[in-house]
This record gives sequence, structure tokens and C-alpha cells, in this order.
Amino acid sequence: MVLVPNSACKFLATWQGPFTIVEKVGPVTYRLRQPGKRQTEQIYHINLLKRWISTQDQLAALARAEAVVVDMNPHLSPVQKTELQHLVDQFSDVFSTSPGQTNVIQHEIRTPPGVTVRQRPYRVPEARLQAIEEEVQQMLKLGVIEPSRSLWSSPIVMVPKPDGTLRFCNDFRRLNKVPLAKDVKEKTAFSTPSGHWQYQTLPFGLHGAPATFQRLMDVVLRPHQSYEAAYLDDVVIHSERWEEHLSHLWRVLTELLRAGLPANPRKCHLALLEAKYLGYQVGRASPLTDLTRKGQPEKVVWTAEAEEAFQRVKKALTSEPVLRAPDFNRPFLVQTDASDTGLGAVLSQVTDGEEHPVIYISRKLTKPERNYLAVEKEALAVKWAVLELRYYLLGRSFTLITDNAPLQWMAKAKETNARWFLALQDFHFDDQDNAWRGECDERPEYASALPGKQTHRTWQSSSRADRTWLFAIRPSPYKRRLTERR
Repeated sequence: MVLVPNSACKFLATWQGPFTIVEKVGPVTYRLRQPGKRQTEQIYHINLLKRWISTQDQLAALARAEAVVVDMNPHLSPVQKTELQHLVDQFSDVFSTSPGQTNVIQHEIRTPPGVTVRQRPYRVPEARLQAIEEEVQQMLKLGVIEPSRSLWSSPIVMVPKPDGTLRFCNDFRRLNKVPLAKDVKEKTAFSTPSGHWQYQTLPFGLHGAPATFQRLMDVVLRPHQSYEAAYLDDVVIHSERWEEHLSHLWRVLTELLRAGLPANPRKCHLALLEAKYLGYQVGRASPLTDLTRKGQPEKVVWTAEAEEAFQRVKKALTSEPVLRAPDFNRPFLVQTDASDTGLGAVLSQVTDGEEHPVIYISRKLTKPERNYLAVEKEALAVKWAVLELRYYLLGRSFTLITDNAPLQWMAKAKETNARWFLALQDFHFDDQDNAWRGECDERPEYASALPGKQTHRTWQSSSRADRTWLFAIRPSPYKRRLTERR
């Protein structure tokens, strides 16, 4: 398309074409082919040139724009990408940026009888009035709010977003999917310069709203708990094989479709081998994380220590043992260790005579903790690991594999370390012999191959607690030193 002067008025210009470019004569000079004109080719000095798009191309572009686009693992094979995209397109109604509305449950607001909450609206700067009106009209269009004649009223606060725009403080869309009971809508009323409104769906900020939404997710996804987990609107689906994963995705998306719960495609990440969930990313190797710590220079200085940590991570990711899901019908083993810079622990189980890890956990030592004595670091590792794994260990008899010195030292310590000992009392119950039997000076290393044969010993606290610790001692193949104490 070419913008040329109008034949009727030289002061006006119109787009003419489409023409075909035959030759580029100069920087802004073109030889064009003009079908349907007496002069089939002509040279134009063109300052404004516009590409022609046919109606068919426009329709095709619209069709492509309507296709659901979500983040997928870039390492998938072409066949896997095709299968996954087909599944996503099949549930295009689920992948939406608009809030849905479910009929599974309703939220109730209980207030004392005869009490009405009515607050005057906060004064709003004139520059923010337009943003408020746009937000109100958008929520009105989506059915999130409706005009109100309620005696209740709460003020609104406009909160700046990271991108510089403004947002209602109670405009939290992950919770705007649960309908409110008819008699509680009036309690959600608020006032703006353009009118008095009340919510038709559950807004952010109400007491009990997160619990209601979590209950909704539990009800909707309860049949699929073996391969999914949901914390509010954060849902994770895990599978061992590709075919299983497609099946699990199909089942969960079907439940969301039935419940009227949409999933924002911009926030969906599919078929990943590693993901960030609830703000946590699985990571190891302290020297590597130190390089990206806040306050470090942008130019990374690769040290021998960082290279060694990098090689350890690669080796751990590509060698046995591999993680297994916990079997709560079998006893657990907990192995702890402390170094000069961090703490580590392994939760494992024995299956068919082989020991398999269930969870690896680790954390860095703080600057004050790095000044602890070696035995104190070992005691800290025991306390930290058992409390971190309490949801697996509470109410169960488990085996603790560690140097026994910190346990003995912790029982006799005072003040802070004595509190560590008291914090662990709920975890230890055993009908074994209550005599401390032996010790070994070799510490199990975190992330190394787990020991095979274990020698079990029991030890009893010298405090008033009447329960016993059950732990295992791994005899060193290089140095055996068993001290019998009665």
C-alpha cells in the first residue's frame, strides 16, 4: 500500500494499492507494478510504505491469536509438544484470563446481630479517579460486582502495581471465583465517586476467605490427590511417565472446567522437570548460590570451590540413589550431618533390603551459627532436621543416624541447647532397652551413598522424660571405637 496525494485535492492523501515492488531504486525510491492501470510500472518516491495484508491473512492471524499459548518445557520432543498443545486447545475454556464463577460452595460472613459497619470513603487524589472508574466498570462487566443499596460500606485503597498502574486493594482475582450467599453480599459493599457497589463473588481481604477458597480447591480436586496438590490457586501435578502426565492433566482440567474455575495461561507452566512452587526452588551447592546472592558483583568470579560444587551437583543429579515416594507403612530413617557452612539431612526408607532416599534437605549456617563448636553444629543439625521432617516423623518410631555425641551433649546442655532437646521430646518413643550402648566417631555425609547395614542402639535422656531415643550407629570401616557405658 502506498500513501499518495488524492487526485481531487492535493492537500489530501489516500492509500492506494496493493502494488508489487519490482525494484528498489534508492533508499526511498521504488519501481512498483500497478495492475489495472494504463502505466503498469511506475517509479515512486515513497516516504510511507505499508505492507498489504489480505482478508484471508487477517482471518488466519485472528485464528492464531485465539490459540491458547502456555509455557511448555522447551526440551519436549515435537510429538510431545503436539500432544500437549492438543490437550491445551481441548480445554481452551479453562485457560482464560477472565475470572470464572463456581457453584460448588458459597462463602458466609457471620457478624453479631444488629451490627452494621459503615465507613466513610477515603479521599482519593484526582489523578486516581479515572483508574477507579475503569476498575469498577471492568468488575461490573465481568459480574464481579453489582449496584448496591446496602447500609454497609467499606473504603477502598488504590495500591500501586510494580508496572506503575493501580489496583483495588480487594481486587485479588484468585478469590473472585466463589459466589457469595445472597444475605452476605450487602456486607461487602463499598463506595466510589461513581456509586455504591457490592461484590457478587468472594473478594480478597474478607476474614476466612482464604480458608473458603482452599476448601473449594480441596472439594474440586479431592479425587486426584495422589498426583496433584493445591495451595489456594497454586496447583501442581506430578507424574512419573509422559502418558500418565497427559492423563493427569486431562483429569484435573476436566474438574476445573466442571467447577467453572479458569486457569490463567500466562501463569501456567506445563511438563517441567523442575519448577518453582510457592516461592521455593530446589537447589544445592552453597558456593553456587553465593555467586547470585544480593550484593554480589554482576561479574561472576568462578572459583575452584564453585567448580567443585558444580561438579558435585551434576554428579548427584546423574547418579544413584534416586528419590522415591514415601511409604507410610514402613519405618523412616533420618541421617543428619553438619559442616562448616551448612546443615544437611536425608529421610530414607528400606525397601526389599535396599535403602532409598525420600527427601534431601539442607540449609546454610548463619554467621553466628558458623562459630558453634563442631558438636554444637551436629546437635543443631539433629534438631533442625527432625523439626523440618516432623510431618513424616510425628507419631512414628524412626531411626536417627548420626554421631551420638551431640545427643549426649544436648541432654546435658543448658539454656538454648537444652531447649533444642526439649523441642525433640515429642518425636521419641520406643520399647527398646533404655541403656546407652556405644558411639562411633564417623559422621554420615549428606548427599553421599546411604549406608547399608545398620547397627541399632538405644539411648535414654538423663532428663525427666521417660521416652527413649532410637538411633543407629554406623561402624566405621576404617576405625572402630566402641565404648561401653552402663
